[in-house]
Amino acid sequence: MEIAEFRLRFNLHSLALQDPAAFPHIGLRKAAVLIALQDIGGELHLILTQRPMHLRAHPGQISFPGGKIEPEDVNAIAAALREAEEEIGLSKDNVDVLGTFPAYNTFTGFEITPVVGIIKQAFTLKLDPGEVADCFTVPLSFFIEPSHRHQKSFLRQGHYYSVHVMPYQQRFIWGATAAIIDHLCRQLSIPADII
Repeated sequence: MEIAEFRLRFNLHSLALQDPAAFPHIGLRKAAVLIALQDIGGELHLILTQRPMHLRAHPGQISFPGGKIEPEDVNAIAAALREAEEEIGLSKDNVDVLGTFPAYNTFTGFEITPVVGIIKQAFTLKLDPGEVADCFTVPLSFFIEPSHRHQKSFLRQGHYYSVHVMPYQQRFIWGATAAIIDHLCRQLSIPADII
């Protein structure tokens, strides 16, 4: 998928689907992530990071650049852009923000607002080793293919949860990151005549 088609589909469908977990709940810790899309050889790729193993929360997991919304952040967009700059060296001036999706609630107590943006030009990665062990890209077309997106049942503290999983090469993308990717792909797959 090219940038022009992505922009058109995102603008047409940005709020067409809502996940039941997307509605805010009181008491959740607010966070924001950047769904950063980069044109590589005429094809859009998602930028993903891998968290270091030394972190207390979610060690080793694949995630989007992002984190907690701090008091100085004016909104979720500002938080996602700030975190992306801190974590991978992506300047906020180098991101064309298209909008946000409704917040996604996790069973671990977070309300995550996904911010969607197109990277304007190539940049040099500058990873913060305290927060990011690795950064890589995945073609958006890989995720759009429904056979690459799965759901598994997961038992936690006596309750079953449906968890999104997406193996990619030697990596295993799951949880909130995979759920947000699935939401994005479902949005992009809605035929234009349904809206």
